Amino acid sequence: MKRLLLISSSRVHGGGTLDHCEPEILDFLGGIRRVLFVPYALHDRAAYAGRIRDRLVRMGLSADSLHDAADKTEAVRRSAAVFIGGGNTFRLLDELYALHLLGIIRKRVEDGAPYLGSSAGSNVACMTIQTTNDMPIVRPPSFDALGLVPFNINPHYLDPDPASTHMGETREERIREFHEMNDSVVVGLREAAILRIEGPRVMLRGAAGARVFKKGEPPREFPPGSSLDFLLRTS
Repeated sequence: MKRLLLISSSRVHGGGTLDHCEPEILDFLGGIRRVLFVPYALHDRAAYAGRIRDRLVRMGLSADSLHDAADKTEAVRRSAAVFIGGGNTFRLLDELYALHLLGIIRKRVEDGAPYLGSSAGSNVACMTIQTTNDMPIVRPPSFDALGLVPFNINPHYLDPDPASTHMGETREERIREFHEMNDSVVVGLREAAILRIEGPRVMLRGAAGARVFKKGEPPREFPPGSSLDFLLRTS
C-alpha cells in the first residue's frame, strides 16, 4: 500500500520549518523514527540537510541525507521512509534523473516505505512537474516525475486577489493554460494544506483548503477534512 504525505510548504507565515505540519508528520510515520532526506532541490545540500536534521531531532526523529551516501541506490532501498524537501523543482528532478533514482524511489514507495514531500518534493511525487511555480534554472531530461499519484499539484496555491494591481497571470489562469495543452487534474494546494494518501484514500489535512482543477470544468473548492479519494480514480 502506497502511503504519501504531500505538504504544500514546509513553512507558513508566523511559524518555523515544519512547525505547522509536525503533528501530521509524526502521526503519519507512526513508529518510524529514521528517515532518508533528499536535499537536491537546493544548491547547498549539506547546509539544507543539516537544518532538516536538526529540526527532525527536535521532533524525536533522526535523518540520513541521501547526498552523503556512497551507494545512493542502496540507501534508498534500505530506507524506512523517504522525505524529499522543497526548493527548485527543476533542479531536484534533474538530479534524480542524473543519479538514476526515480525508479528506485518509486519502487521503494510502492513496496511500502512512507513518502513525505514538501513543495518541490510534493511536485515530483506527481505525474509531471509542469504545474510547479519554479523557474527552469536547469533542463531535466523530461518533465515526467515519480508518478506516485495520477494527478499534479500546484503548491503554495494563491487565490486571485480582486484588489491587486498585479497584471501577470493568476495561479488559476496558469492552471487553465496548462489544461489547454494537458489533461492531468491539478490540485491547487494552499500553504498549510496537506494531502495524506494511504492506499485508496486521500484526505485533505492541515489548516487550509484546496482547489481541484479538471480540464473543461470549473474549479472545485474543498475545505480541510475533505475526502478526495476521487483523485486516485482519475487520469
